[in-house]
Amino acid sequence: MPDFDMLVIGSGPGGQKAAIAAAKLGRRVAVVDRPDMVGGVSIHTGTIPSKTLREAVLYLTGLTQRDLYGQSYRLKEDITVADLTARTRHVVSREVDVIRNQLARNHVSLFAGTGRFADPHTVAVREVNGSEKLLSAEHIIIATGTRPARPASVEFDGQSIMDSDNVLDLERVPRSMVIVGAGVIGMEYASMFAALGSKVTVVEKRPGMLDFCDVEVIESLKYHLRDLAVTFRFGETVAAVERHPKGTLTILESGKKIPADAVMYSAGRQGLTDEIGLDKAGLTADARGRIKVDEHYRTEVPHIYAVGDVIGFPALAATSMEQGRMAAYHACGEPVHGMFDLQPIGIYTIPEISFIGRTEDQLTEDCVPFEVGISRYRELARGQIIGDSHGMLKLLVSPEDRTLLGVHCFGTGATELIHIGQSVMGCGGTVDYLVDAVFNYPTLAESYKVAALDATNKIRQIERLRD
Repeated sequence: MPDFDMLVIGSGPGGQKAAIAAAKLGRRVAVVDRPDMVGGVSIHTGTIPSKTLREAVLYLTGLTQRDLYGQSYRLKEDITVADLTARTRHVVSREVDVIRNQLARNHVSLFAGTGRFADPHTVAVREVNGSEKLLSAEHIIIATGTRPARPASVEFDGQSIMDSDNVLDLERVPRSMVIVGAGVIGMEYASMFAALGSKVTVVEKRPGMLDFCDVEVIESLKYHLRDLAVTFRFGETVAAVERHPKGTLTILESGKKIPADAVMYSAGRQGLTDEIGLDKAGLTADARGRIKVDEHYRTEVPHIYAVGDVIGFPALAATSMEQGRMAAYHACGEPVHGMFDLQPIGIYTIPEISFIGRTEDQLTEDCVPFEVGISRYRELARGQIIGDSHGMLKLLVSPEDRTLLGVHCFGTGATELIHIGQSVMGCGGTVDYLVDAVFNYPTLAESYKVAALDATNKIRQIERLRD
């Protein structure tokens, strides 16, 4: 008889939901994680701290109110790191407390320490005091998450040369900053520091940024960031980073030299699998520390599952939660539907971006006809009230069956608004539902009706010509 029916290594979004799902099915469940990392990377250095930091930046800089009160408007003149992190510390501590309470309420045993496979059914837990405890389980779920990938040629010190995990430990807001990598994390921090007044330079070896997003949305984001004095160096590769007493010097392969107070690398993530003894479980990871799984999140060893960032794309907290639940259900023999193909993407830049479905470029490449309906925040009463004159919502509509093929949003509340489009698409609804629906006024959600009317008016013009 094993000690537990299910043992979860890691307490991030995927691990939590897996443990609680199994516990609610009446299984004996345990979670292993370091005492200072309950909630995982998502709570301590990733999703929650970065999004809380963004809220603090928006509030203290008054950035979103400047269309109403003038470009010089600012809630606090000299914003310090302490101002920014006070809110973050509060939210993180509350979230950790919520997670501990949820695990306890569902009778999930929480073991403080680091877990390492002793054999395919046993995990050795090294506790804080150095002692070791062996725990056996019928099923084991790996939910260890990731850490920022660090180039071996760069000497990180956490202050002048850092990765995204070090941002919350900064002693002061840098006056100038180089961000290497124009991925999601890089662009989120680029917009935050630019809003704080840092002179930001983004270096990216690819010819553009966020190429999986709508082109029009990305062009709008670039316009806004350039307006905040962000400089983009696309098609450039960093050759070396030098640390000097008065700052850093980033040298590009093209010969350009960029002086700055600090350099932040955002070069992808590395799976946290190198110290959990995968070989003892009969498993291996790829060069980026990721574990291969099947459609049920089973590894090559059938009773061991892996969920979350450690299995790679899409590596989002939201999808990790669902992966954890589905893996637990499958391990417990509980019927479960597969994850929907339609997954919303949220990018917390300033302004924020969110979308679901395909882009115009993807539809064009697939030779799928579509019509575009657009609503701009400046045309909405709510947009004027909140001072966002740049936001927009775009609907991509099939002129043949009038279904939604994609929804793309840019501006205030984009990551919230997208779920209306997600619901319509997921239920197989058409643009006519949005035309006929009544939305509260004044709201940003009203943008769906405006965009739907725009799209259907264009479709009607085509139909009239045919008649």
